[in-house]
Amino acid sequence: MIRPETRMKIPFFKMHGAGNDFIVVDDRAGTFPVTDTAWIRHITDRRTGVGSDGVLLIQRSDKADFRMRFFNPDGGEAEMCGNGARCAARLAAELGAAPARMTIETMAGLLEAEARGDTVRLRMTDPRDWRMNQTLETEGRTWCYGFVNSGVPHVVIRVDRLEEVPVERVGAAIRRHPAFQPAGTNVNFIQITGPDALRIRTYERGVEAETLACGTGIVASALVAARAGWVRPPVRVTTVAGYGLSVDFVARDGVWQNVVLEGPAEHVFVGTLTYWRGAHPEGGEGAGRRS
Repeated sequence: MIRPETRMKIPFFKMHGAGNDFIVVDDRAGTFPVTDTAWIRHITDRRTGVGSDGVLLIQRSDKADFRMRFFNPDGGEAEMCGNGARCAARLAAELGAAPARMTIETMAGLLEAEARGDTVRLRMTDPRDWRMNQTLETEGRTWCYGFVNSGVPHVVIRVDRLEEVPVERVGAAIRRHPAFQPAGTNVNFIQITGPDALRIRTYERGVEAETLACGTGIVASALVAARAGWVRPPVRVTTVAGYGLSVDFVARDGVWQNVVLEGPAEHVFVGTLTYWRGAHPEGGEGAGRRS
């Protein structure tokens, strides 16, 4: 029998940014069990848990209005998440944890955001680690790609028919390709649809599957496409779920900066997780459920 005093109730908000969905927790008290990766895997599971592309924590910060921590469904912590940051920004403003115009501390650096109802503008960190006009071989084919770190690492590949790309299979192979070890990479496939527009599908590291959207991937794809001369800013990006986002930036004298991602951040539902030690179905420290 589990003693009541060993249980912890954790309120959460289910949110999504362009179909990229998250469990978002106001963790300003710093009590969320961040070291229990088995439990994080459990609550993000779409069959036995809440189901999400990751867990976002809103925490106190000495450097910004708040600190955002992001955990992938595999339980590992990632440096940044663009759509997640937009959801966290909206919720932080609604909770009074930050003003409408705010700064956010992340492992990738400080971000600036502005919450405008269900639309959030997010100023990203400057892109780095560019690699353009590269090739690699996998799945019996040579792929031409560009690479940039837009907060996390991303490969960008242009294709002619986006619907025909086996994103799960090819994405998984490239994600683990020796060229991107030890950290691995996210993989984006894009189709140019106009002088300032493209469509995108993304295989996400940590989720280990195709997701409906990826904010840093949307940014990376717009940047690589612009640097290749295929589009001009602001770039309109349409996700596989049909959502539209905008990526704007300034490129001057070889320096790419002032990158802004704008798009929807929406509420889905609210709930409560129950966490307790010593009762996790995977043998970890805790277990959880919606209540």
